[in-house]
Amino acid sequence: MPLFRRFGRPGLLGLAARTAVVAGTATAIGGAMRGSQQRKAQEASELADYEAQQQQAAMQQAAQNAAAQQAPAPSGGDTIAELERLAALHTQGALTEAEFAAAKSKLLA
Repeated sequence: MPLFRRFGRPGLLGLAARTAVVAGTATAIGGAMRGSQQRKAQEASELADYEAQQQQAAMQQAAQNAAAQQAPAPSGGDTIAELERLAALHTQGALTEAEFAAAKSKLLA
């Protein structure tokens, strides 16, 4: 052990240790910030995709409703074909149970 204790600036080893601690802390914080920003960007992207899908589904539903209202009621042999078409739409999931029942009752009335 040295007889004199050094005061003032740290030695080379102390300076290297302090630099390593500062650099490690900065790297850890930078990585955490990058990860957080990436997660936020991913969530925003997923939300935008979901909203676009919902809007597209609403537009398709509105187009189907408009087409159903504008279509003339089929007569005679066309009724069976129209019922089969409605049943196919219902099984594909394009029509809900209530919509299918309403369209069927309109055709049969």
